Order: sequence, then structure tokens, then C-alpha cells
Amino acid sequence: MSRRLVLALAAGVALALAFEPVALPWLIPFALAARLLAVRGLDARRGWLPGLVFGIGFYFVHIWWMHAVGYGAWLALAGAETLFYAVLGSIDAVLLRGRWWPLWTAVSWTAMEWLRGGWPFGGMPWGRLAFAVIDTPLARMLPYAGLAGVGLLLALMGGLLAWLVVSPGRRRAGVLALAVLCLLVALPNWRPWHPDLVGHADVVAVQGNVPGNGDVLANYRQITQNHIDLTVALGKRIAAGEAPKPSFVLWPENSTAIDPLTDTQTDTGIWQAVRAVAVPVVVGGLPNAPDRTHVLNQGIVWDPVTGAGDRYTKHHPVPFGEYMPLRGLLGKHNFGGLQVLDYDMVAGTRTTPLHVGNLRVADAICFDVAYDDVLDEQVRNGGQLVTVQTSNASFTGTAQIAQQFAITRVRALETGRYAVVAALNGVSGVIAPDGRVLASAPVRTEAVLQRDVGLIRGSTPAVVLGSRPGQVAAGLVLVRLIGSGFISWRRRRHTPREH
Repeated sequence: MSRRLVLALAAGVALALAFEPVALPWLIPFALAARLLAVRGLDARRGWLPGLVFGIGFYFVHIWWMHAVGYGAWLALAGAETLFYAVLGSIDAVLLRGRWWPLWTAVSWTAMEWLRGGWPFGGMPWGRLAFAVIDTPLARMLPYAGLAGVGLLLALMGGLLAWLVVSPGRRRAGVLALAVLCLLVALPNWRPWHPDLVGHADVVAVQGNVPGNGDVLANYRQITQNHIDLTVALGKRIAAGEAPKPSFVLWPENSTAIDPLTDTQTDTGIWQAVRAVAVPVVVGGLPNAPDRTHVLNQGIVWDPVTGAGDRYTKHHPVPFGEYMPLRGLLGKHNFGGLQVLDYDMVAGTRTTPLHVGNLRVADAICFDVAYDDVLDEQVRNGGQLVTVQTSNASFTGTAQIAQQFAITRVRALETGRYAVVAALNGVSGVIAPDGRVLASAPVRTEAVLQRDVGLIRGSTPAVVLGSRPGQVAAGLVLVRLIGSGFISWRRRRHTPREH
């Protein structure tokens, strides 16, 4: 068993190295193959242990950036996520005993990623295989197959590699299967997805920076003033003919870390900025909920004539960071460096894009960009481009920033949309529908990025499918496990007992 555990740990670390900041995606199939080899030959009662060790090697390394919030938070989140890989180890121990196990273990991986991305407390999709493929030939498959489909293909590659190791007599068949799979993966590179361009918009992303040690709440007045000053300066350049008049301006999450609708100083400053550019500004703010006891994390469209209008509310507030799950049971607590919460942030439910002037914009706030139910639904309902408002100030100097920007590039490809990112502290940027970075601003700088972007109509096959492939995968695995259990029961029942 010790050799299995060493192999599982090495496989998990190798998978973590496939993602930013190391970014070696070619390791993915080999890491997944090694994981299967570590589990193969065990029963379900023992398969969980290599699965758990694999999860430790992967997730504790992958989200090491969480230590910036607190070591307790890092240990708690990574530890919770490793349990999914432990359960998967037991499931795959059963699937590996049957026929077509390279395919079935790929389906089980896909099901696990879907479940982990939605449960518990809204889930944590960080670490999905597809988030690592942005600069690989497989990236062109994203508009067609989506994140679940690309993850399935990668897991199937890993399964076939493992099959080559344990079935040397069938090596020719395994190599042929891998060759066919690689050909399938390469097809979109000859016929990439071409979005239906229906117009253009000039968009500005403002990165105001966080002074001092990056503490947003301690510097929220200065942060807002930075965004006001940069926007007013842009307005002066527009008036002087030195810059074109944009369609709208995008401010990041926490650009106003207070209720901009009730705080007089903030309200006055926003009006100054909006009137200077004379176009809508999508402001990041924390207004009070209607019940006055909860908080909303919103992107607010501030029109130069009518003021605050259409809004997008963050769908996935961070548990224990932006709201307290089971507050009645847990009360007020400090979880491993996370702040003691006197409030709960309410999750949004909007599925339609923002109306910004005459544009329809699919918006996401921070971690929202990693979830399937945010941008896909807005794009299906007519979103012409994607915007991401994010802070990330707490994670300055860590890999979280690069990982989230890579996820946004993946979403641009998957949705077939231009994506504009406004980050409080970086990285802000403009991304093309093919994943190329057209403009970006370094971390810890003040910047104004202005680019002409295309407006896209229609949905990619990936957006049409949404999260359904993961749900189907989960259903198939459940049926297969029930069938395997029934067959084992029938065999035991009909086996003659010795007297």
C-alpha cells in the first residue's frame, strides 16, 4: 500500500503543476493515469485512501494561495475538497474491475467535478481540468464540448494511458484508441468556432489599485477616489479629442466597498466620474439589501442622466468569508483567519444580462466566473459580451490571480465572447473569443484599458449544453454502481455455500 500512496501523492502534485503558476498542462493525462494505477486492484473499502492522498497532493498545492487569508482557511477548504477525491477513489476501485473502465473512470471524474462545483454551500469548482488547457491545442474544443466535455477527454486520455500500462498485450489497440482521441481533440484546430459578430463597442476597464498593504476595508475611501480620478482624467482626454468616447466604463468589485446609494461622499464622487465621461459606468458596490440587515455584492449600471439603474448581484458569495452558513448553529466565528462576520451577503439569482446603454452585458463578480450557472445563462439570454468585476486584493502576490485570469480566458472561449476584466489590484485585461489576451495591466498599478471589442450573437454548443453533461455523467455513474452492486449480490446469492 505504501507504494500506492507515494504514487498517488506524486500524481496529485503533478496535477497541481499543470495549472498556473507553473502551467504544465501536458502533465494532466499522466497524473490521472498514475492516480488510476494507485487505485487499481483495491476494493471500495480501501480505494478511498489513495484517492485521499491524491487529493491532498493536488488540492493543498493548487490552492496554496488561500494561506493569504489564513492557514486555517487553507487547511479547511483544501481538506474538505480532498474528500471528493477520496470518495472517487472508492468509486473508481469498483469501476476499474469492469469492462471499458478507461471510459467509465473518465465519466466518474466528470461527475465528481460537477458535484464538487456545486456542493456543499454552493461548491468550489476551482481545479477543474479544463481550466488548465487555455494555451493548448485542446482549448479550441471548449466552444464545442465545454468544460465538462474537455475534462472528460482529458480523463479518458489518462485512462487509456493507464490501460497501456496494465494491458501490454493490447498495446496496439490502446495506441490506436489514443490516436483516435487525439485526432478528435485536434479537429477544432482545423475548424475553430467562429462567433457571429453583430457590432462593436468601445469598452474601458479601470484598475484603481489598493494603497498600502492591500487592505480594502481600511482604504476604501482612497480606492474609490482612485477610480474617480482615473475616470475623470479619461473624461478630460475624451473632451480634448485624445481618446475616443467609450460605450461604457467598467469598475471592479469593491471599487466602492460601501453602499454607494446611501453614502453621500461616494454618491457624489461617482456622479462626478460618470458625468466626466458622459457614458454609463458599471460600478462595483456593496449596497444594503432591502431588509437592511444583509449586504449585496453588485455591479451597478450608473447612467450619466438617470443614475443607478440595472444591477447584477454576485451569485456565489464566499462561505465563511462573505456569509456564515448555518449561522444559527455556528454563531459568530473566526475560521482560520477569515473575518468575524456581523452580516450575511445575499446571493443573486439573475439569469439575464445587464442592460448597459443599448448593450447587453453578461456580468460576473470575482469567483462567479468559475461557476457554470452565471455566464452561460446570461449568454443564452442574449449577452453580447462578458465582463468580470473582481477585487483579488487579498491574494496579491499569490497564484490565485493568474489562475482566475486563466479561468476567464477559458470562459471567453467557451462562451465565444469578448471578455473585459476590471480588477481592483490586477490583473485587468481584455480577452478575445479565442482566448488571446488583447490588453492587460500589471498587478499593483493604476491603469485604464480602452479597447474596441466585438458584440456576439448566438450561443456556442458548450453554452447550450451548460452543466447538463456533468449531471448526465453523475446519473450514469450512479446507475453503473447500482448495477455493479446488484450483480455482486446475485453472484453471492447463487454461490454454493460450503458445509
